Amino acid sequence: MDDEYYINRTLRLAEKAKGMTSPNPMVGAVIVKNGEIVAAEFHKKPGTPHAEALAIGKAGENAKGSILYVNLEPCCHTEKRTPPCTQAIINSGITKVIVGMKDPNPKVSGMGIMELQKAGIEVISGVLEDEAKRLNESYVKFIITRKPFVTLKIAMTLDGKIATPEGQSKWITGEKARRAVHRLRSSVDAIITAIGTVKADDPQLTARIKGGKNPLRIVIDPNLEIPPDAKILRTPPETIIVTRTNYSRTNYLEKSGIKIIYFDEKLDLNWLIEKLGEMEITSVLIEGGSSLNSHALEDRIVDKVMFFIAPKIIGGRESFSAVGGKTFKKLEEAYRITNTKIRRLGEDFVIEGYVQ
Repeated sequence: MDDEYYINRTLRLAEKAKGMTSPNPMVGAVIVKNGEIVAAEFHKKPGTPHAEALAIGKAGENAKGSILYVNLEPCCHTEKRTPPCTQAIINSGITKVIVGMKDPNPKVSGMGIMELQKAGIEVISGVLEDEAKRLNESYVKFIITRKPFVTLKIAMTLDGKIATPEGQSKWITGEKARRAVHRLRSSVDAIITAIGTVKADDPQLTARIKGGKNPLRIVIDPNLEIPPDAKILRTPPETIIVTRTNYSRTNYLEKSGIKIIYFDEKLDLNWLIEKLGEMEITSVLIEGGSSLNSHALEDRIVDKVMFFIAPKIIGGRESFSAVGGKTFKKLEEAYRITNTKIRRLGEDFVIEGYVQ
């Protein structure tokens, strides 16, 4: 039962609120006294008490002389809806704090730790730091760049096809892989797709799992071709249409509560990602066709890829490839994926990694 064990417990606790805390980070807290856990809590959603405050409240008098484990540096600023956790820690009588990672937020970064140390509390930071950063990778990127963390998700066959020449794509992967995708949708703030996918599949792009949260949907539709009865327009939550400025046929959409983002002649996905960051969207999942996949990679907005691979072979020169586009990369210029992981989901596999 060392420091890594308890920090790992905070990470697992924090993960319980995956997709629910944005734009806040996921945080878990464990209070240990005389080798026993006396309280364990996690942050539930924005505007509610933080994990440290919840754990301290649960521990009561047992907090005195105890050790607090938390995966992210306790907050110390007052420019938010909840009081600073550092003061609650100091008042509680906790004598030692073990931290997974420093908070990259400039309003906190290192200052929360310093405040605790000035109060005579011993602080150790950097325990399972890589794991802590990975858990809150969307928060970390958003706080540093003000842009959302972007994951490109692709479901394909062994020969790299995402649809037949006729556009048939349901269902390439099996039930377990599809459930994993629903969990993935629930974990992000928004999904980006393109009009081609909407016209071909009429998707809802919702998270159909127990306790799941449906993300915002963003449809790139340059020529405003979306059918008025498309499921994505009629299914909560909000849908945003991204279209050209010279289209005036948006009144009927705006009257029905659909938000419009206008662009000039050519859409720059970096520009769109910056716009989403201004809306405090911290994480985005791309679920589109081969054209959108290629544009996302070419515009270098993708942070992470997740390839769901079914042990099937479609074949056919006219079948749709996972990543299209008119240009290709020479082998020495190919997009390199690092820190790859492979998991099995029923008969299918998922390979995930980070775009270098």
